[in-house]
Amino acid sequence: MSATVVHSLWTTTAADGITKIPAPNIEYAQLSPVLIVLGAAVLGILAEAFVPRRGRYHTQLFLSVVALAAGFAAVVGLAAGGYGTTKKHIAAMGAIAVDGPALFLQGTILLASIVAVFTFAERKLDPEAHGNRVDSFVAQAAAVPGSDTEKAAVKAGFTTTEVFPLALFAVAGMLVFPAANDLLTLFIALEVFSLPLYLLCALARRKRLMSQEAAVKYFLLGAFSSAFLLFGIALLYGYAGSVSYARIAEVVNGTVQNVDPALAETMGNDALLLIGGAMVLMGLLFKVGAVPFHMWTPDVYQGAPTPVTGFMAAATKVAAFGALLRLLYVVLPGLRWDWRPVMWGVVIVTMLGGAIVAITQTDIKRLLAYSSIAHAGFILAGVIAGTSDGISSVLFYLAAYSFVTIGAFAVVTLVRDAGGEATHLSKWAGLGRRSPLVAAVFAVFLLAFAGIPLTSGFSGKFAVFKAAADGGAGVLVVIGVIASAIAAFFYIRVIVLMFFSEPKPEGPTVAVPSALTTTAIAVGIAVTLVLGVAPQYFLDLAGQAGGFVR
Repeated sequence: MSATVVHSLWTTTAADGITKIPAPNIEYAQLSPVLIVLGAAVLGILAEAFVPRRGRYHTQLFLSVVALAAGFAAVVGLAAGGYGTTKKHIAAMGAIAVDGPALFLQGTILLASIVAVFTFAERKLDPEAHGNRVDSFVAQAAAVPGSDTEKAAVKAGFTTTEVFPLALFAVAGMLVFPAANDLLTLFIALEVFSLPLYLLCALARRKRLMSQEAAVKYFLLGAFSSAFLLFGIALLYGYAGSVSYARIAEVVNGTVQNVDPALAETMGNDALLLIGGAMVLMGLLFKVGAVPFHMWTPDVYQGAPTPVTGFMAAATKVAAFGALLRLLYVVLPGLRWDWRPVMWGVVIVTMLGGAIVAITQTDIKRLLAYSSIAHAGFILAGVIAGTSDGISSVLFYLAAYSFVTIGAFAVVTLVRDAGGEATHLSKWAGLGRRSPLVAAVFAVFLLAFAGIPLTSGFSGKFAVFKAAADGGAGVLVVIGVIASAIAAFFYIRVIVLMFFSEPKPEGPTVAVPSALTTTAIAVGIAVTLVLGVAPQYFLDLAGQAGGFVR
């Protein structure tokens, strides 16, 4: 009898429990950009398993470009449907924000990724090996550098086509990162896009040991920053009793309702808030490449395959700045007087540190790495503004910067000698006389980085500095202008080296690329000039996208 009673109690309790679990309500249409890219990444893995080796390259390239283009079309459809403005809301049970900044950044990431995938697929720059065309990536990733296995893989004409699904997984994580509306989604998105990048950094065909060293450094320092982020998330959960952005913001502002008695003891403990917020901020500043969390940037940019460097430098920055904006504007606006002085310090040392150290560099990829650190400082000046103009100026700068960066690294892949890419600056002497068109294109990208008028770099810098000045950070603008002047010195030094130095007889050659890299460079030049000469439409677009859903 007692067993029957226990059994009936058990089934009743279980039944009660089942009725209380709400079915998840997922808005698949609003998550379609992410789902399309993730689905294509999974199909890419299946293609690696089932498509014959000969057909994989074309299959993967087609799949990647179609998926990224379809994802962009989905973003445009959502924006046209008003999801960036009037219909902005929180989707996926509170995990994802569908609003203007999220859609704008997702569109930028997808467009930049299409251009980056073209550079991944380039196969005309290196001479053919054993009658087979080769790309920038190792023949067989598992082979030890210089071993007989590697030589056999090269001889057999193997190629690592897994780079395409890896890039798609990274893009999928980047799409979620700036749209994440709770700390756990933020962390998962961070890992989803970081892990493929650690692998992609290790896959260079030439200088493999340097490439693997770059990947290990990136992985170890990335794991370190993820640990900070995760510990910060734990402390913020202890502070607010929730990982949801809205809930944390309510506790910070003191407008919270319905406190759980079990959490009332620790809730509102300011030490947890300040330390937790600082740690989450450190994790995001690492991804942005801000000083003093920048130590990985030069080594990783130099060692990774150049197409991967361009992809990382553009897309990762866009995703990380999106997440940083959402954290500071949605979660911690009530702490503004606490985080602003710290961020001021970070902005100043990032702008000046990146610009000054870049002067001493002798390798073009390291120079561009320090340049990207200085640019992170310029963008952070817009983040600090604390206004809607600040948000829109950062969105515009990120869109402009990403295409200039991919274009610049695509040009770097063209200048080659017997050892592969000739990245030492001395090799670029006289390039303007040997190959005037390539040197002129690279000069345009360098002038855009320097912020010279009629380039997208000038429009972007003007927008963020104006927003910073209007937001009460005039001192930062002055320091930013000084840092820009220092940075202009080393950009113009490279232009002088290319056009006014005598070419060396044993200097490098400029490879003739296929239509893929040519398209990537042409898109970079077009965006640089259009956003420089007629930026108003795009500034307005960024302005309309400047409102976060709370």
